[in-house]
Amino acid sequence: MPKKYPIGIQSFDKLREENFLYIDKTPFLHDLVNSAGYYFLSRPRRFGKSLFVNTIEALFQGKKELFKGLFIEDKWNWEQTNPVIKISFSNIDHKEIGLSKAIKIELRSLAKKNGFELESESNGLMFRELIETIAQKNGKVVVLIDEYDKPIIDYLGEDTDKALENQSILKGFYSILKDADDYLRMVFITGVSKFSRVSIFSDLNNLRDLTTNKEFAGICGITQKELENNFTEELRLYDNEKIKLWYNGYTWDLNTKVYNPFSLLNFFVEQGEFKNYWFVTGTPTFLINLSKKRHFFDFEGITLYLEELGAYGIEKIDLVPLMFQTGYLTLKKQNEDDSYELDYPNLEVRRSFLSVLANAYIQDDANSGAILANKLKHSLENGDLEKVQQILNTLFKSIPYTLWQKENEHFYHAIIHLIFKLLGIYADSEVQTSDGRMDALVRLEKYVYCFEFKLDESAEMALAQIEKKEYLTPYLHQNKTCIGIGVNFSKEEKKVKEFIWKKFSA
Repeated sequence: MPKKYPIGIQSFDKLREENFLYIDKTPFLHDLVNSAGYYFLSRPRRFGKSLFVNTIEALFQGKKELFKGLFIEDKWNWEQTNPVIKISFSNIDHKEIGLSKAIKIELRSLAKKNGFELESESNGLMFRELIETIAQKNGKVVVLIDEYDKPIIDYLGEDTDKALENQSILKGFYSILKDADDYLRMVFITGVSKFSRVSIFSDLNNLRDLTTNKEFAGICGITQKELENNFTEELRLYDNEKIKLWYNGYTWDLNTKVYNPFSLLNFFVEQGEFKNYWFVTGTPTFLINLSKKRHFFDFEGITLYLEELGAYGIEKIDLVPLMFQTGYLTLKKQNEDDSYELDYPNLEVRRSFLSVLANAYIQDDANSGAILANKLKHSLENGDLEKVQQILNTLFKSIPYTLWQKENEHFYHAIIHLIFKLLGIYADSEVQTSDGRMDALVRLEKYVYCFEFKLDESAEMALAQIEKKEYLTPYLHQNKTCIGIGVNFSKEEKKVKEFIWKKFSA
C-alpha cells in the first residue's frame, strides 16, 4: 500500500483513521499530561503545532483506538477523560467582524455544544463561565489555545493600532485563567511569536515556556532518528546529505536538530525535487520590508542572548528575535559569554530569503537576484569579465534615481553583499565586511577570483589592496587561474566607473 503523506492535515482523528503517516510525538505528550500545568510553545508556521494540539484533545477525550501502536497507548488511563475547550485563533473571523465579537461567537458556540447558554457579556467573564460550568458538569477542563497570536501578527507592519487593540483584548481574555486553577486540568497555548510576557500573559505567572526547553526540543519537526525510522525506503532513493542541507538545521537547544516537516513531506511527494516548499507558502514581506527599512541585510553570525530572542513588543519590533521565532533564523552555537550565534537554518531558507531581499533592493522585474547571481557565476566560469561588469551594472539600473540619491551607500553595500551571498549558493563564495568595504572570493573549477570594491575611489587602489594583502596567495598552487578584480563604483553615475583586473601567479 502506498505511503500516505499528511501534508496540511492538522486533524489527528483524520490522520489516524485514514492511515496517513504519523510520526509518534506521544512521548512528549506523555511527559506533559503527567505533570499537568500551564504550557506555552512557540514554533514556526507549518511545523505541526496544530496537529499536536489536536492530539492532546483526542487523548483527553479517551479516543483509545486512535493511539493504537503509539508510545502512550499502554501508559494512559483510558477510563479517565476530561472535557476539552479548544480555540484556534486561525479559524475565527477576527478580521471581518473584529476580535472581540469573534471571540464572543466562538465562546457561545462552545457553550451550545456543551448544552448550555452563556449569561455573561464580556469576553473574560464568558470564558470564565464556560470553564466553570463545564468543569462542574464534567470534571476539570483542558484548555487548548492554538495560534494565540494570529490576531496580532496579522496586523504587524500594517496597522499597529489594531495590533495593540487586539493585544489588549487577548490580555483580558487570558487573564481569567489565573484564578481558574480549581477548574483546570491543563492549559496548552501555541503560537508563532513570543510577545513580551507583560503584554499578553502578565497574569499567568505559572505559564511554563517550552520553546527552548531541551526536553521538548523535538516536539515539532522531524528529527534525524525519526527520518531514518519512518522514511527508510525514501532515503534509499535520494541524496541524504543534500536533503539535510536543504531542509534540516532548525534547533531551539543546539542539541536536537529537526527537519522542516512541510518541506520534507512535499519533497517526498514530488519524488525528490529540491524546491522551496515551505518558504513559498508565506513570503515574509513584512520581514523583508523591515530589514530594508532598518538597513539590515547581513544576518549570518548575529549574536544575541537567549532572553533577547525570547520576546518583543508590538510598537518596537526587534527584527532578529522575530526572524528567529518565525523560522528564518536559528541557533548555530553558544559563545563563552552564553550569548548565541544565529544563522539561516538551511539552504531553502538561506537562498529564498537572500533572493527575496535582493529583489527588494534591485527592483528589476526582468532580472531577479537569483537569476543575476547565476548569470554572474556562468560569466565567471567562462572568464567573461566584460559580461561580469555588465551584470554588476544591471544590479543597480532599476533603482529609482531619487531613492538612490537618498540612500546610495546603503543600497550599494547591500546589493553587492546580497548578490555575492547568493553567488555563494551556486559557487564557493565568501563575503567579508569590514571598514565599510566588501570583498568577495569566488572559487570555481578553473578560476579563483578575488574582488575588491571601492565607492568613489579608484579601481587601481582596489587592485593594489588585493596584491598588497596577498588575498590570492593561498590559491596560487591549485592549478587554477587566479584573477584579482578591482571595481570602483560611482555614486553620481550609479554604475561601475572603473573595472580592472590582473592575473596572479606563484
